[in-house]
Amino acid sequence: MATRWGDDVIGCKCMSGVRAENLSPLQRAAWTAHLAGHLLERAGFGGTPEQITRLAALSPEEAVASLVNYAGQSNGHLAPFEESGFWDASLKDFPASRPAATVLAERTGQAMGVAVKPGGQRPLQPITNRFFYWLRASTLETRRLAFWWLDRMVRTARPLEEKLTLFWHGHFATSEEKLRDYRKIQLQLETLRAGASGNFGDLLVAVAKDPAMLVFLDAAQNVKGAPNENFGREVMELFTMGVGNYTEDDIREAARAFTGWGNDDLSFVIDPDKHDAGVKTFLGQSGNFAGEDILRIILAQKQTAIYIASKLYRFFVREEISPEFAIVLGDLLRNNGYEIAPFLTTVFLSEDFYSEASVATHIKSPTELLVSTYRKLGLDALPGIPDPNSVSKTLGQILLYPPTVAGWGEGRAWITPGLLFERSNFAREVMFPDIIGFRDPERNPGAEVRRVNANIIAGMEITAATLEEGAALSTAAGIQESFNTRYASLVGYQQALSKLKPTPRAAAQFSLSEMVTDAGATTATEAVDHLITRFMRVALSANARAALIGTLEHELGTSQLAEAESYMEHGLRLVGHLIMSSPQYQLA
Repeated sequence: MATRWGDDVIGCKCMSGVRAENLSPLQRAAWTAHLAGHLLERAGFGGTPEQITRLAALSPEEAVASLVNYAGQSNGHLAPFEESGFWDASLKDFPASRPAATVLAERTGQAMGVAVKPGGQRPLQPITNRFFYWLRASTLETRRLAFWWLDRMVRTARPLEEKLTLFWHGHFATSEEKLRDYRKIQLQLETLRAGASGNFGDLLVAVAKDPAMLVFLDAAQNVKGAPNENFGREVMELFTMGVGNYTEDDIREAARAFTGWGNDDLSFVIDPDKHDAGVKTFLGQSGNFAGEDILRIILAQKQTAIYIASKLYRFFVREEISPEFAIVLGDLLRNNGYEIAPFLTTVFLSEDFYSEASVATHIKSPTELLVSTYRKLGLDALPGIPDPNSVSKTLGQILLYPPTVAGWGEGRAWITPGLLFERSNFAREVMFPDIIGFRDPERNPGAEVRRVNANIIAGMEITAATLEEGAALSTAAGIQESFNTRYASLVGYQQALSKLKPTPRAAAQFSLSEMVTDAGATTATEAVDHLITRFMRVALSANARAALIGTLEHELGTSQLAEAESYMEHGLRLVGHLIMSSPQYQLA
């Protein structure tokens, strides 16, 4: 039997005559709740049946406009990120490494606002403690920032704004692991969100001058006479044109144009003394080019529009794209002056977007899986149990920590047998959260730090407490340390935790019993059909559906919900877990 939403078959074949790789607008007569659900899934993170019904009641043009032209949607209920207060001005010129910090202190008598001890043991210990304090603080605050962003994705009235911000975060990938400064990654997120649906050229320039990008791609080492090619290469290879559309000479000349670009903490600066003011030859043009000129020339290349349009298309529609259609998409973006909103409007209204090749063929990223699950449950806040950052790490997408400057892989890269099992574990934790056994990972420093702490509490000397496992205590005799790194790691963690604002820790509050009852379900069959309809974009087979119905009837001891009203929540959650564990649930 087919699973139905009103008169629409969930997971059905798309309307006859709707063609792939055709940008002609979808006809009003073809617009259904099923297609409205598809639009909300791709231009956002999915939603409840009620939200989809409201979207389906609009015309296709009105529905798309309500998502794309999101500036008119109020997000006043969203709170800004509240910092813990880790930062102070003494950390501005944070040393590049622990050795750099202690060498500076030895030379000047202080570092990071902390003085060297005038006497006693380990004169450089306060310096080392301070160094590790900021490393730990920035990491902890970045986790809070990622939690805040995921919470914003769940709560937002502008889902496309956050979906685009997620896209640009993977496109202009920078990681806190190298930055070691949550403030820079926070600023970059604000830049990406502000320009998410605007002009790509404007966003490109803004990101090129963004402190996080400048630090991540070593702008400080790009100086006259010794250009660093990192940004010059990546701006063409990953951010604009793709491999094979420029030469090594173009990379070197672009790097020369960006010499002198840098940052003063959170501000963009240019040092004229470090800038190469000579003539450069880039992509066939010659002149005394500055960085902005290089970006202007890149944007004038037809390949740039093709590359960006194709990447947007693969993220929002499907991975497979013919070379001919890629050119069509590139022309669409160029003809709109690189404005993202009108480009997406045309795509979201097109027959191609609603064709069989596009609907329910996208494998959800871990972030999309988390957020869509909670939005489909109708939640108005991100649960803290299970910890979303830990789930994201297990599933392979840690926000604010992309694995490389190329960002994350997409599509099938998200799914292996092991990862599918872990996705099922996430579903179980949503339906049956381990509230009693939960340990806040932000306050779990790791085995090594716990061992050092336990030994110190037991009264052991610091050096002895940090020996390699099995080493004799006599090996510490006579050692006069200037500092102890492992102890500093512990102290730094403790100092950071003393300031850390807590992350809300509660399990998701929802009732599947209320959902199926409100939907008018009276039997186990109708309850299962509603849950399939609510959570799935792909129809289950008749055998799978029958197995779910049988599971629920067996658990309830009846097929009639009225007879099991007082205890049916557990059985419904078992079915919910099974639905969310299926391969089909991973598709949007």
